[in-house]
Amino acid sequence: MQIVEFSPSTLRFADAVPTTVPEGGFVWIYLEREELATALPVVQAAALQLGGSPILDLHCQDLANPTHPSHYDFTSVYDRIVFRRLATPTEVDADLGPAAPDAGPQGHSLAAFARVRSRAVAFVVFDRLLVSVHPSGCFAARSFIERYLGDAVQGEGIPFTPRSRLPGSPSDLVLRMLNGMVDSYLDLRRQLGAELDTWQIELLRPRSRIANWAALLTARNTLHMLQDLCEEQHDAIQEWLDTLREQTTDATTALSEREGMLARARDVVEHIQRVLNHVRRLEQSAETAVQMHFSLQSNRTNDIMRTLTALTAVFLPLNLIAGIFGMNFEFIPLVHRSGGFWWAMGSMLLIAASLVLLFWRKRYLARTAH
Repeated sequence: MQIVEFSPSTLRFADAVPTTVPEGGFVWIYLEREELATALPVVQAAALQLGGSPILDLHCQDLANPTHPSHYDFTSVYDRIVFRRLATPTEVDADLGPAAPDAGPQGHSLAAFARVRSRAVAFVVFDRLLVSVHPSGCFAARSFIERYLGDAVQGEGIPFTPRSRLPGSPSDLVLRMLNGMVDSYLDLRRQLGAELDTWQIELLRPRSRIANWAALLTARNTLHMLQDLCEEQHDAIQEWLDTLREQTTDATTALSEREGMLARARDVVEHIQRVLNHVRRLEQSAETAVQMHFSLQSNRTNDIMRTLTALTAVFLPLNLIAGIFGMNFEFIPLVHRSGGFWWAMGSMLLIAASLVLLFWRKRYLARTAH
């Protein structure tokens, strides 16, 4: 568990929960989900002393639930936010084990879709206290802690440089972390889009033998999961944004700080909307690729049947002539003549060449370009 005290120009990492909130600042308590059960009495005591109210038991269960969907809830004292971030490659490898799919040289297996996982991060936001519960080794909290550790000097009274940009409130810090989580989804959409495009190109090639429908089904299920995930994220952040808008500005909250926080919240919502729109486009693209694939297969089948029909039509007159001269009659023209065979063969070749030329000009024997 990490305890960080923020003030307007400084921060310090504390060994224990402070008894009071720094003047004009707030306290951030960060802990991993595995240690929540043992640290819950300390967290509840800090929530009561610094936030003014303990965390409800139902919300404590939400904090400990690793499968909780993105959701927003509130009380008269604090807000509870659950947001599902994208799992890191290390976390995905731990989930999949040694059977993790390999993308291959050309990405035919759509392996990136099979590796999409998410993790729940929970926040309890008081006016001057933030409690966040993260998965083990969460990059969202670790990146901020490392950033502040690089700038901060342990101890009080040492100001930050002008380039430092400390969060001004618990809500501000949460929005910064949420923005980083959403950016990982923005990076993922490029990877998924590129892999799906490669798969479509291979699928639509005339002589392609790649038809991994199981991988396509996995990709479609992943896109549906991402769509539901983004919709839940959007609803949760939008509800929190509406709550922030309804809050009145008092003497302790500057108007500029509130407007900046609302702008950051709108930016997070806009980023989630962009990811959602891109996921929907990928779904449409996958459906279109399947429809185009079967259309091309149907056209290829039609070409083959048209060619076979034309060849059958070419040999029908030849079979007729062969059948006539094969009749068991005593007197048949040309049968008893020395040049009859060659007359019959020449007629058959002439008829066949004429029909082939006719069908070629009518494009019955031409191949359709795919």
